Amino acid sequence: MKIEIRTTVNGREMEAMVKPNQTVLEWLRDDLRLRGSVEGCGVGVCGSCTVLVDGRPVSSCLMLATNIEGKQLTTIEGLATGDELDPIQQAFLDNQAFQCGYCTPGMIMAIKGLLNSNPRPTEEEARDYLSGNICRCGTYSEVLAAVKSLSEGNGTKQ
Repeated sequence: MKIEIRTTVNGREMEAMVKPNQTVLEWLRDDLRLRGSVEGCGVGVCGSCTVLVDGRPVSSCLMLATNIEGKQLTTIEGLATGDELDPIQQAFLDNQAFQCGYCTPGMIMAIKGLLNSNPRPTEEEARDYLSGNICRCGTYSEVLAAVKSLSEGNGTKQ
């Protein structure tokens, strides 16, 4: 049995058939072939699968695909415009805020959610907001530098 949903993914309206127990992460990766969001823990504590639903970060490994009916979903693939990176993606490059890259899409999406709600976060606010995103390589200081550069507008357009 499948359930029909209507949603918007990366600005594109769509209708889809999903399984009742299918997570957003499974639907994105398996059905839509959007592989930027990755599963780290599968229980919503690592943040590697973070996507935005109506502008707010969620763990896509925990949310059922049926729950995005009528909502706006944004993945890492939906941030860049053509060849132009999103300012957060550019800030990650400029501040070398990644090593292995596994957590990077989730971190970027979480920061996008943070800046949507608070365009000028303090370091303390950024640390608190990103506490659900784990980086095994330990690039936290570089990630915070990227957030700082964005909140200060250091050459990166927002």
